[in-house]
Amino acid sequence: MSRLGALAPRYDLVVIGGGITGAGVFREAARAGVSVLLVEARDYASGTSSWSSKLVHGGLRYLQSGEWRLTAESVRERQRLMREAPDLVERLDFLLPFYRGGKPSRGLVRLGLWLYDRFAQDRAARSQSLDVAASLRRLPQLHPVDLVGALAYQDARTDDCRLVWRLIEQGMRDGGTALNYVRVVQLLNSQDRVRGVALTDTEDGSTREIEAKVVINAAGVWAGSLPQQPAGAPKLRPLRGSHLVFPHAALPVPCALSFFHPRDRRPVFAYPWQGATLLGTTDLDHGDDLWDPRMSGAEVDYLLEAINGLMPTLGLGRAQALSSFAGVRPVVDDGSDKPSSASRESAQWSSPGFVGITGGKLTTFRVTARQVLAAATQELPQLRLAPETAALFDRPAQESPSRAPDASQLAARVGEAVVHLDDLLLRRTRAGLVLPQFAEALIEPALAACRSTLGWDDTRCAAEAARYRLHLQTQHRVPGPA
Repeated sequence: MSRLGALAPRYDLVVIGGGITGAGVFREAARAGVSVLLVEARDYASGTSSWSSKLVHGGLRYLQSGEWRLTAESVRERQRLMREAPDLVERLDFLLPFYRGGKPSRGLVRLGLWLYDRFAQDRAARSQSLDVAASLRRLPQLHPVDLVGALAYQDARTDDCRLVWRLIEQGMRDGGTALNYVRVVQLLNSQDRVRGVALTDTEDGSTREIEAKVVINAAGVWAGSLPQQPAGAPKLRPLRGSHLVFPHAALPVPCALSFFHPRDRRPVFAYPWQGATLLGTTDLDHGDDLWDPRMSGAEVDYLLEAINGLMPTLGLGRAQALSSFAGVRPVVDDGSDKPSSASRESAQWSSPGFVGITGGKLTTFRVTARQVLAAATQELPQLRLAPETAALFDRPAQESPSRAPDASQLAARVGEAVVHLDDLLLRRTRAGLVLPQFAEALIEPALAACRSTLGWDDTRCAAEAARYRLHLQTQHRVPGPA
C-alpha cells in the first residue's frame, strides 16, 4: 500500500507545511484531542527553517524599530526553550565591540540590553560592559585601533532542522500523522468553505483526496501560492538571508561575535556552530526562485568586508569557506523602505474551514502555533489546548547543537523519515555544510546505513550520491566575486 493509501479518509486538522510553524502547530494539535495530519512538499525543514541563522534570540535590533512586544515575547520564549530543551537550545555568549565614532552608540545599545535583561529576568545572564583590555582578552583578533570597549550579553543557538524534527517526532508520538514529500495540489471547497486537500506523493506519483474539518496553511513563503485557497493571504516580501561557513580554525571565535557592518550599520554575526563558524547574515529582497535560493557573489563580498574590517589579521577569503547557504524569509510586506526594517511579526487570516499563517520568527513558533489553533477552535470545539505552562517536549534528545556531526549518527538518523541522501547529510545531520568537501568522507557510510535500513540497492545508491553532489555544488558552493 502507498503512503497516501494508508491515510485515514478524514482528519480534524490538516497542516500544510513542515517548517517550524507547521511543526509547532502539529505538535500542539496532536496533544489537543484532535486527529491531525501534516504534509510537507519536500523534506521537513527544507525551506526557510533549515537556512536560518540558528539563533534563538530576542531580536535586540527590534527594539530599535520600536517592536517592544515582539522583543519581550522572543526573550521569554528563548528562556523557555533553554529550560525545556537544553540539549537543543544552548545558551550562547555574545561579544559586541564598539569603536570611536561608530553608530549606534554604546550607550544606546546598553539601554537596549538593559531592557533585554529585564525581559529575561535571569540574573546569571545579565549583560555587562567591558573595557578595551577585557575585550581584547576575550577576542585578541579584534582590530585594536579606536576600540573603546565592548558589551557582553547572552542569547542562544540551536540546530533549526533538529528542532523542527523534534516537534514532528513529538507530535507523531502523541498520535499525529506526518508525511514529507507529499504536495497539496489544491484545496477542496464546497459551499464556500474548505473541506479538505488533494495530495500527490512526489516520490511514487500516487494521489489522494483527504477531508478535513479545518485546513491550516503554514507554508511560509509559499503560503500565498496554495491553489484554490480563500482570499485574504497577506502580501509577502521575500527576503534572502545568506551565510558563509568557515572551519573554526580559519575564524576562531570562542563566543558569538556581534557587530555592525561598516557600510550600512546592519548587524552581522560570527559564531561557533557544530565545530565550524557561521558568518551572516545578509538581508536582501529576493526574486521569484523561492525553492532554491542561492548566495550571490556580492553577498560573499559583503560579509568578507565586514569580518575583515573587524578582524584584519585573519585575512579571510572565499577560498577558505567550507560552504554557503541562503534562505528566504516569509516577511509580511509592511511598506518599509529597507529590508532590515520590515517587521518580523506573523500574519493570520481565516475563512470557514481554513486558517492561514505566515511570517513570524523561529524563536516564537510556539506562541504562533497556539494562536493559530485558538482560531481553529471555532470550527473544532473539541480542540483543547494544553495549558500555557505545559512543556513542549516529554524527554531530552541527548544531542547538542554545538557538536560536530560524525558517522556514528548516521544509522540512527536514517529512521527519521529519510527519503533522500541529502535529507540525511543536510538536515538530519548538518555534515554537508560543516565538514570539508561537503562531507564527501561520509557519503559511503551514509549510503551503507541507507542500504541496511531503507533497502537501497546499488543503482539507488549511485543515483542518490550523484543527486547529493550535484545539489551541494549547485546550492552550497561559495560563489565567486560579483
